[in-house]
Amino acid sequence: MDFPCLWLGLLLPLVAALDFNYHHQEGMEAFLKTVAQNYSSITHLHSIGKSVKGRNLWVLVVGRFPKEHRIGIPEFKYVANMHGDETVGRELLLHLIDYLVTSDGKDPEITNLINSTRIHIMPSMNPDGFEAVKKPDCYYSIGRENYNQYDLNRNFPDAFEYNNVSRQPETVAVMKWLKTETFVLSANLHGGALVASYPFDNGVQATGALYSRSLTPDDDVFQYLAHTYASRNPNMKKGDECKNKMNFPNGVTNGYSWYPLQGGMQDYNYIWAQCFEITLELSCCKYPREEKLPSFWNNNKASLMEYIKQVHLGVKGQVFDQNGNPLPNVIVEVQDRKHICPYRTNKYGEYYLLLLPGSYIINVTVSGHDPHLTKVIIPEKSQNFSALKKDILLPFQGQLDSIPVSNPSCPMIPLYRNLPDHSAATKPSLFLFLVSLLHIFFK
Repeated sequence: MDFPCLWLGLLLPLVAALDFNYHHQEGMEAFLKTVAQNYSSITHLHSIGKSVKGRNLWVLVVGRFPKEHRIGIPEFKYVANMHGDETVGRELLLHLIDYLVTSDGKDPEITNLINSTRIHIMPSMNPDGFEAVKKPDCYYSIGRENYNQYDLNRNFPDAFEYNNVSRQPETVAVMKWLKTETFVLSANLHGGALVASYPFDNGVQATGALYSRSLTPDDDVFQYLAHTYASRNPNMKKGDECKNKMNFPNGVTNGYSWYPLQGGMQDYNYIWAQCFEITLELSCCKYPREEKLPSFWNNNKASLMEYIKQVHLGVKGQVFDQNGNPLPNVIVEVQDRKHICPYRTNKYGEYYLLLLPGSYIINVTVSGHDPHLTKVIIPEKSQNFSALKKDILLPFQGQLDSIPVSNPSCPMIPLYRNLPDHSAATKPSLFLFLVSLLHIFFK
């Protein structure tokens, strides 16, 4: 036996160092499959569907229980490359995967994060578009749209106006995927600007459109999430790094304030999938030169990691009847921040509510029964990668046969169209904004 070669093999990492080049579909697939094979105890690779041209839409799950949901373990996701010519996010997510799996068992913080979170990473939602780019350009390249020439970030159902476009295979695959997991927090990665943009992207008078903004009932949380990412990116937080773009104070904007967008993915996630999602614009140039990729990784690494941790904000738990049976499809909302499509427990009776530190009243609603109110106090610091755990016992025996097993989604129509214009979302949120900033800088 050649002992020097044996020792060399033991010292080498399981995955060869990922280079800072653009990885086309074949190279990306090879990397993901190698990771899944060499780190099988903490990863699970699967395809959620196929693009128009039949390319797999790969998702790699990183977590201590990568193949299935575990009660109390929140689901997080990153999605990149919706626009095929916006390329930085795609490469950053490959490097994030490499960083996570090679740090497990070595870095205590990352190990704890992997132990407590299922992290779903989709490097490319539009592989056909990426492969179609022949002449990379900073502003626009053939390949932004999918093979059928549809903009995938204008292709989802819209809660403010009818979006009568042909739903594309990539979009349908993501919509189905969102139904299979209890996603709590997400970000989609883009390029062409340098800003963290939060919902809503579209709006009506009831959400503040007359004030050139469109705010969700969870505006304080969304501002905090956007600042969490932007404040750790040295260029994004400047707000004016892209000289040909508008300025964004502290690198953050409300999506509608920037420009209204119909059929976007982040609004769809929030309204119909109960998942808080923001949009991260990561580069002034949509398709920068490869030699710039190391600096993008260095500028975004801390932000990417810190943002994942925010999935543990707030409160989580299960809802039971008096006999200890978990109750699916029970409405669980915070008073004074009701969602247009009410947030419900999953099939395990679980709920997750992203909330900043403070005192809240949780309203649990089961059809045919009086609302059940529970007070919770979210502490200033999360409990070691865990939201506050608060199980709720309802004082009656649940009639499980009468509670549907699958989560009944709200109709995918403009739910906000007929909403009265005195919504709380239109009220000034300066106080909430200041609380968000204080929480970031003094946590």
